[in-house]
Amino acid sequence: MVTQFQSQQPAGLDQPPERPALLAMLEARSLALVGASKRAGSFGARMLAEAAKSAAKPVIYPVNPRYADIDGRRCYPSIADLPEPVDLALLAVPDAALEQQLTLAADHGCRSAVIFGNAHEDPADLAGPPLRQRLASIARAAGMELCGAGCMGFANISHGLRVMGYVEPDPIPAGPVALVTHSGSVFSTVLRTRRAFGYTLVVSSGQELVTAAPSYLSYALDLAETHVIGLVLEAMRQPADLRRVLARAAERGIPVVLLTAGKSASGRAMVAAHSGALAGSDGGWEAVARAYGLHRVADLAEFADTLELFALRTAPRPPLNNSDGPSPLHQEPPWATDVVRGIATVHDSGLERAHTADVADEMGVPFASISEQTRARLEALLDPGLLATNPLDVWGTGAGTRELFADCLTALADDESVDAVALAVDLVTELDGDTAYQLAVLDAAARTGKSVLVMSNLPSGIDRDTAALLRGKGIPVLESLRTGLLALRHLLDHQAGLAKSQPTERTLPAAVAPDRSRLDRARKLLSLGRHTAAAQLALLREYGIPAARAERVNDAREALAAAARIGYPVVLKTDESGIAHKSDAGGVILGLGSDAELTAAYADLAARLGPAALVCETVPRGTELALGIVRDPDLGPLIVVGAGGILVELIADRAVALPPLSEEQATGLLADLKVSKLLAGARGAAPADLGAIARAITGLAELASELGHDIEALDINPLICGPSGAIAVDALIIPC
Repeated sequence: MVTQFQSQQPAGLDQPPERPALLAMLEARSLALVGASKRAGSFGARMLAEAAKSAAKPVIYPVNPRYADIDGRRCYPSIADLPEPVDLALLAVPDAALEQQLTLAADHGCRSAVIFGNAHEDPADLAGPPLRQRLASIARAAGMELCGAGCMGFANISHGLRVMGYVEPDPIPAGPVALVTHSGSVFSTVLRTRRAFGYTLVVSSGQELVTAAPSYLSYALDLAETHVIGLVLEAMRQPADLRRVLARAAERGIPVVLLTAGKSASGRAMVAAHSGALAGSDGGWEAVARAYGLHRVADLAEFADTLELFALRTAPRPPLNNSDGPSPLHQEPPWATDVVRGIATVHDSGLERAHTADVADEMGVPFASISEQTRARLEALLDPGLLATNPLDVWGTGAGTRELFADCLTALADDESVDAVALAVDLVTELDGDTAYQLAVLDAAARTGKSVLVMSNLPSGIDRDTAALLRGKGIPVLESLRTGLLALRHLLDHQAGLAKSQPTERTLPAAVAPDRSRLDRARKLLSLGRHTAAAQLALLREYGIPAARAERVNDAREALAAAARIGYPVVLKTDESGIAHKSDAGGVILGLGSDAELTAAYADLAARLGPAALVCETVPRGTELALGIVRDPDLGPLIVVGAGGILVELIADRAVALPPLSEEQATGLLADLKVSKLLAGARGAAPADLGAIARAITGLAELASELGHDIEALDINPLICGPSGAIAVDALIIPC
């Protein structure tokens, strides 16, 4: 039976031949549904039903030899029997049939495909290449894009295309978020949540045998409607492409919210160096997030709160003088003034106010330091005995709740130090029907251009109707105190990044052409460093990293001569090959103040570990840091900065970054460390020279940029930091 669907002109006939395969997939005009079914509740039936809901009205060709037609559409026995090459083939077939069906699609000229199945290998086929590898080869040879395997499909809301095998909301709400997730469960969960964000594109990309997250993100960034990106990733595939697309997002000021799971490739880094262990399995993701200003979240609850806040956030703060000043992208950084910027919260409970302050302090979320003018304005509103502070407890007699809360929220929002203000109450169902809270926050939002939101303390207590009403009016409802505060911290971080003049200068410092003569000297020292740590310290000096004087010796006479040149007191260290960590082997002897002490120490060291040793200058005490380079198989060299000395193994205190680095970025790495308090001068101690430490870090980043492909790992531990500078006293370099 010929239906209206078959009588239409095939969509592919007027399609330009140069139309990219990615566009053919994500904006498919024609679909082949292999495995389509009449059986109610089956995957093939759901796949057909979902495709039929597509607002773009693609031509749909069911493919299944068991049927002559399905729901009035002619059903074809094979892809080879289709009247035209289709844009997209949906393969809902058993794993054993995937290779055959993908080959048929490729031979018939199909531009792209979706593989829903896991592509599990048949144990009988283990003699050849794995099935997933064979599928990828078929698609690449044909120039096809391939979503999956092991995926849920995708929905292009901006274009009106639904390519899924499970029943999802209809319609999927349109909005500013582009979501790419490796997890099918996350795909469905986020689509079905009651949160106040809609989408331009949502993709469950699965194993990404051919088409990976960067391709989907590149497409989404070309959509004018995309203003927020959400990523849930298990692995970093196509890292060079990923970095390019994240750079595009950074240039446009688009926030990227990232949730990762599993171990990244950097977990396979060299473990003989402390830097490898210090970077950990998450170092690559941390470095990428730092470089491109990504907002990393710890779980799906924080992911959802952060997406909602970004999706519904108001326009960035206008110039404070209300004149036609520079755009927020070109405002002075908030920290350039004496104003302590941050959030403000309004509460109806003294205990919850104090609890909020505790949790915010724990997570590093700053409360704004409000002005005396704002305090006076609040005092005029509050009942006697309530303090005009931030965070603010408003509850008194309960009279005039709507006006009181709205006026307090507005007063705080009007303070120049406040970037966002939250009504932090338990948004429970009011059994008497009272609507004062929701009306108060709507009143306040209408009076300010800043972010106004509601932050509840207990997700299970939230009244869903009230939350839906507020969200419908553009008010974010963050569903728990902890994740809500973290979402606010992400917002503050993003606004601080936008305040800088050029985000790309912050995230992508330009690499400098190497000094060829220095590079030649450095490679010679790297070769010599296989035999002596003295050459390794000399290599550091080539890149502007101060290093303790050290001379290699092989007997007591040479040791005494070296000490005479360096000056007592000296340090004696083993320099025998194969001893990576000298202290662990008892190969470091400190504070040798005379020839006699050095002679005795050398005799002991030589007897235990061998004659090769270093005589080194003694460096004044200071805070000890560890600097290092770890080679990530996907990203290349990573820079690691952390607590040094024995602390490197005792506390998880480190920051990881991609080279090259500016001094500003290097200082930012230091600020993220717990040990930064020691560098600032704890308990009356003189502060360390942060500029000198930052220059040592940037020097190491230069070394990594020029020699990173020749080095498996590098440790500087410790770098001793004090008021007079920073100096490396020990190094371990493991060449490739």
